[in-house]
Amino acid sequence: MAADAFSIARDLVRCRSVTPADAGALGVIETLLKATGFEVHRVTFSEPGAADIDNLYARIGTSGPHIAFAGHTDVVPPGDESAWTHDAFAGEVKDGCLYGRGAVDMKGGIACSVAAALDYLAAHGGQPGRDGNGSISFLITGDEEDIAVNGTVKLMKWAAARGEKFDHCVLGEPSNVAELGDCIKIGRRGSQSGTLVVDGVQGHVAYPHRASNPIPDIAALITALVSEPLDQGSAQFQPSNLEFTSVDVGNPATNVIPGQARAKFNIRFNDHHNQESLRALIEARVAKASGNRVRTRIIWERSNADAFVTRPGPFTDLVVAAIEEVTGRRPELNTGGGTSDARFIKDYCPVIEFGLVGQTMHQIDERTPVADLDKLTRIYRGVLDRYFA
Repeated sequence: MAADAFSIARDLVRCRSVTPADAGALGVIETLLKATGFEVHRVTFSEPGAADIDNLYARIGTSGPHIAFAGHTDVVPPGDESAWTHDAFAGEVKDGCLYGRGAVDMKGGIACSVAAALDYLAAHGGQPGRDGNGSISFLITGDEEDIAVNGTVKLMKWAAARGEKFDHCVLGEPSNVAELGDCIKIGRRGSQSGTLVVDGVQGHVAYPHRASNPIPDIAALITALVSEPLDQGSAQFQPSNLEFTSVDVGNPATNVIPGQARAKFNIRFNDHHNQESLRALIEARVAKASGNRVRTRIIWERSNADAFVTRPGPFTDLVVAAIEEVTGRRPELNTGGGTSDARFIKDYCPVIEFGLVGQTMHQIDERTPVADLDKLTRIYRGVLDRYFA
């Protein structure tokens, strides 16, 4: 290999890039890519109420086909660091595993894609594609684990404004469930949160006729909303689901009927819906269940996560073949799980997610087998070989 994925991953883990801090992580990638001939741009985006975020875009080649590797170097906080058996940011190896926050999600995946690209270029005279016709790029942000407003969503718009056009993208999120090669994410459900509000009339519990208790009403509405399925699923997606996550009346007293009740909820929805149609559906069901007697409303939260799917075809077949060659497994094409930055990339090109095994991501003692880093690098290298063949 022209570059060692393990060494890159270790160097990235040693950067304490707890979102939104960068702590030198993008610099590690920039140095490697510049030395190999990539044109590298560091772009900072800002928005009121959010941290400024540094992002990296790098490209080698000027023509198509153009494949991009995407990812994020920011990580979630380590939690109680005294509970780690190895320092969360030391990049230590024990029993064949690299320990550290981000080893799986997703500094390890980024390290493998960089190593694979550099290895491919070393074997092809420093140029991607057949006879130099092709491009490889990297889209790396530091804003995925936070509110995701100054990262990939703006980096994609910035690249498009420059005239950058991508044919396909591989996002290195930890897609595998139990073993490397068991799952490719070809889409994601959308996510929409809201708060159901029921207004009553506050009063003394001894005089209920002078009050209107919102608690029985909100309980009935919750039951009505969760009792009827949103849909039956689709060809690529499981059924949408609505989950209530809290109920609150803000009432510390036992002799007072509260004047208002609130219930927070989140909906993970499939391609039967978009945000507008989903909101209309929920509001219609609330109106039907409440009638004219209950004063209710929904406060919707801002969302940038619609459902999407990359339809199976030549590109997914190519990735499957590369995975099978290295692991001997034929991966499932899956759309489950939460959201990712793929939701921003899908507006510009087809995108799939394939990275390491996600069992320890966001946990104490997050770790990945060093052998998996080598295998994932060989898979990415196989993707590049097939892509430009």
